[in-house]
Amino acid sequence: MSKFSVRPVPSGFRFQLKAANGEALLISEVYTTEAACRKGIDSVIKNAAIAAVADQTREDGRAVPNPRFELYKDKSGMFRFRLKARNGETIGKSKSYTAKAGALGGIESIRKNAPAAEITME
Repeated sequence: MSKFSVRPVPSGFRFQLKAANGEALLISEVYTTEAACRKGIDSVIKNAAIAAVADQTREDGRAVPNPRFELYKDKSGMFRFRLKARNGETIGKSKSYTAKAGALGGIESIRKNAPAAEITME
């Protein structure tokens, strides 16, 4: 079963959405309080289901309104994505993927796993 793992960090709280195999699908920004971090989790559940994909790796990519997954290449040429809320704030980011298909699969996994994921504290 997938889970949102919440943990304290020096400047607040952060969560990771982990697949059933323990792989991190999405890593959040840092929140100042645990309550704000849990609201971030609610935002993932709400926004991931309706977010379109803005493919920034294509020259002919079309503009996509928020909420959205922004698919991009990082400085090392790896594929990544970030989930943005309706207000344009980044909720979380992915790990790097060697192939675009892997990143797109990560997005689909978030859509599938987030709604039923349990929330745990580390």
